[in-house]
Amino acid sequence: MTKTLVVYLMAGPETPELAAAAVDGGADIIELGFPFSDPLADGPVIRRAGERALAQGMRTERCLECLAATRALVDVPLIAMTYASILEAYGWERFDDDARAAGATSMIVVDLPSDERPELRRVQLVAPTSTDERLRVAAERTDGWLYLVTVAGTTGARAGLSPALAPLVERARAVTDVPLYAGFGISTPELARAATELADGIAVGSRAVEVAEEGPQALRVFVRSLRDAVDAPVPV
Repeated sequence: MTKTLVVYLMAGPETPELAAAAVDGGADIIELGFPFSDPLADGPVIRRAGERALAQGMRTERCLECLAATRALVDVPLIAMTYASILEAYGWERFDDDARAAGATSMIVVDLPSDERPELRRVQLVAPTSTDERLRVAAERTDGWLYLVTVAGTTGARAGLSPALAPLVERARAVTDVPLYAGFGISTPELARAATELADGIAVGSRAVEVAEEGPQALRVFVRSLRDAVDAPVPV
């Protein structure tokens, strides 16, 4: 089965071109981060990227414009990734309508529990600390796939694959048939391969944001290295 590769990028003036490069490198889905002043789930790399984006004036409407410009260049699913406070300030239904009108396929609201705002169709996140009941509810309400947070804590590159991923995948598979994509801490081709031996796909954020600072070509090469790793035949 082909594994899914999700690449996260922070919204900014260069993001549409970077997203096109990531897709050219083999990304199946692009997550577009909307910067927030208090990003509790984000590690230092994405936090700094958010600060730069805010300094560039990337408020919600500018981010929606970035989303539309990205949609003009790529035809893969685009996921707006943000925090509940942004939707609260902008208007929940208005944000949903405007994001989809700009080309978003769905959204992730990092700090919105799965049992709140059920009318807001979104990709749900679960973590190793999630109860079986919360896994079940999140799986029932998720939009297309379930995001498995592999570690407790913030985003960021890590040296090895979290030992919590395998039991989380097992518990999730016991309650749902939706695709399971693992994220947080996956930063190298080796980790990408290891994660996709357990899950149906991966999401790469912090390392992609770091490489994106070097430009589209560097990002294309990095994403291609991930694509090649997850597509490599399983040794027998």
